[in-house]
Amino acid sequence: MAVTTISRSKCFGGTQGVYSHESAETHCTMRFGLFLPPAAATRRVPLLYWLSGLTCTEENFITKAGAQRVAAELGVAIAAPDTSPRGVDVPGDRDSYDFGVGAGYYVDATEPPWSRAYRMYSYITEELPRVLATSFPVDAANAGIFGHSMGGHGALVIALRNPGRYRSVSAFAPISSAARSPWGENALTKYLGSDRNAWRQYDATALIAERGWPGPPLLVDQGSDDSFLHEQLKPELLEEACTRAGVPLRLRMRDGYDHSYYFIATFVEDHLRFHAANVSA
Repeated sequence: MAVTTISRSKCFGGTQGVYSHESAETHCTMRFGLFLPPAAATRRVPLLYWLSGLTCTEENFITKAGAQRVAAELGVAIAAPDTSPRGVDVPGDRDSYDFGVGAGYYVDATEPPWSRAYRMYSYITEELPRVLATSFPVDAANAGIFGHSMGGHGALVIALRNPGRYRSVSAFAPISSAARSPWGENALTKYLGSDRNAWRQYDATALIAERGWPGPPLLVDQGSDDSFLHEQLKPELLEEACTRAGVPLRLRMRDGYDHSYYFIATFVEDHLRFHAANVSA
């Protein structure tokens, strides 16, 4: 699990780094960003995972969200992994923006040729925590998870399937029901096959109906001027599932905001403080 340092910069008294390692899950070199607050110089600190959306790399969040100042104050680390394997050269993996490279959907693919490398669920839940806990002063057992769009889908799914591992979960403009989103339907068919029952383990609304959520309220921010709101994201489906299951949900519709990082940067402090209140210092 040797980790290579790509870059490290002093940032609000802590460090913002970009690192890489060879992944057994994805059979390629994976990159991730990691912000360590000043407190990490003397102790292990709570860890937040940020999962990015379609087309993104680890760079989008660490350069656009403006999260480091508040994370430094709160004493929490933020890991921002890539969104898919890269360089495995699966035929067709670059044919469209919403599938393949930059679009791993945080699933473990079962259909060839995707099943060998497209294992982002196991990468995020198993391999990356081991790498982080082994190489950095973070408390990987004391974690929260959040994300945007496809990454919001991933954060919800991963937390709902592993409630003992994540103390809190939040999302910006998540794909609320991957099985009922054109983006999700296309990706899940190719990654998992045509049996829609197999998709349920990667659909947040299905997981809420089947498993509930024992943690603090789910926190979701959604912009009213998001161009993907009605066709792809459908927060009303998440709200309906939570109501039926008795799962507390704080769904905040943000008037006039779109799908961009301007939206995320505006409200990321709220999310960081929400998570910091739920992970142990």
